[in-house]
Amino acid sequence: MPELPEVEALARDLSQRLKDRAIVRVDIANFSCLKTYDPPVSALAGAMVESVTRQGKFLVFDVGGTYLVLHLALAGWVRWKDEVPKLPAKPNSKSPLAARIVLDNDSGLDITEAGTRKSLALYVVRDPAEVEGIARLGPDALSDDFTVDVLGQVLADAGRAQIKGVLRYQSNIAGIGNAYSDEILHAAKMSPFKPANSLTPEELELLHATIKAELGAALARADGLAASELKGEKKSNMRVHGRTGEKCPVCGDVVREVSFADRSLQYCATCQTGGKPLADRRMSKLLK
Repeated sequence: MPELPEVEALARDLSQRLKDRAIVRVDIANFSCLKTYDPPVSALAGAMVESVTRQGKFLVFDVGGTYLVLHLALAGWVRWKDEVPKLPAKPNSKSPLAARIVLDNDSGLDITEAGTRKSLALYVVRDPAEVEGIARLGPDALSDDFTVDVLGQVLADAGRAQIKGVLRYQSNIAGIGNAYSDEILHAAKMSPFKPANSLTPEELELLHATIKAELGAALARADGLAASELKGEKKSNMRVHGRTGEKCPVCGDVVREVSFADRSLQYCATCQTGGKPLADRRMSKLLK
């Protein structure tokens, strides 16, 4: 899933490409992605793109005061096309194409989603705050408003909930997902199962600084890259996330995994849990 650094880099790149271009039409190829009906998608036709910005993990296109809001979910992506087909995209449930934005110079964007689980969401609204996911966003992880005190309050309010889940929940902190929460906790040498309200003042300071540093560094690497390069850049710089079975680049121990629902987390036992492997509840059930 694209997270704060990739979505911010996408927003900056697309804002340069689309600013002051008029939208000719928006084709919906998979109707399940469109979550609103008023205003209609046709309201975007003929209007100028004024900006593309990010709110949390949402892309927000300001199209003449009407907003197209996009959440890429687990497997969505945006692909720039120097030239798009003349004919409108036809609905096709088997195609990865979810929607297409056609611009006045025949260029445009293909919004795609891989796999059979369709979670990508597209909204056309008069105000981005009409999108529930945006309305309930917590402070942005890279904003000046996200201070040590704010993080401390988030963790205190979460009680003994596992810190991994607290970091990922967008109403707590906007922008951090499964991948960067793994990377942040590894860099801070904290167990993903650590109770949120158990941090010492020193650990709180360290976690806050690590969040800023990890996301800031990832954004610096991603900024200026084309959309086609962002996924590879993200993956190549992960130390533990997606590295199950490989060596931890810090200590050389094996990177381990815990599975839950349709997700998994990766961590280093030596760096994060005093050498003790975490219980994988799903695997434990299979062994019984």
